Amino acid sequence: MTSRFLNLVFSPSVKEAQQRYGSREAYSRRDGATEPDQLTENEAQFIATRDSMYMASIGANGWPYIQHRGGPPGFIKVLNALLLGIADFRGNRQYVSVGNLADDNRVALFLMDYPRRARLKILGRARAVDLAQASDLASALIDPGYGAKVERGIVIDVEAFDWNCPQHITPRYTLAEIEPSIAALKARIAELEAEVAKNRAMA
Repeated sequence: MTSRFLNLVFSPSVKEAQQRYGSREAYSRRDGATEPDQLTENEAQFIATRDSMYMASIGANGWPYIQHRGGPPGFIKVLNALLLGIADFRGNRQYVSVGNLADDNRVALFLMDYPRRARLKILGRARAVDLAQASDLASALIDPGYGAKVERGIVIDVEAFDWNCPQHITPRYTLAEIEPSIAALKARIAELEAEVAKNRAMA
């Protein structure tokens, strides 16, 4: 857990709650960090294998909004230690997140690895980019083999990140992750069925 992350999310009301429930003294040692966190190779490798994330933004009316973003593994690009980017694919065309960024560029990203029970939270400032006017960025963000229509890029300046403990994360697996196990089971079943058929023929 980085000090920068804690200093961004620990508002006076949060600190008051910590004082009331007995955890303020432990956290007070982390007060004061002002420099943005830089992503390390550990975070970069984790991000590079994600095929989805959740992005929270804030509307002009004060309501938070969380949107799922997905794509091929690695669709979230680590452009450098302080900068992330994604190709923004066409969805239901409500443009809530894009509109929210025009009023408040702060976002929170939530990245999950359910099989390994790991989660990474990232705070940053995001902006929409017209990729038709930014060819180098378009090349960095767009995966040609993925067929979804790209409407824009979203670039996120990283402010802070935090790894959570695995407590209460239920392991879940994608079809691609369980297919090798299923294939092995099917092969074994076919082998046993062939053996049973052979034994019956010999009886």
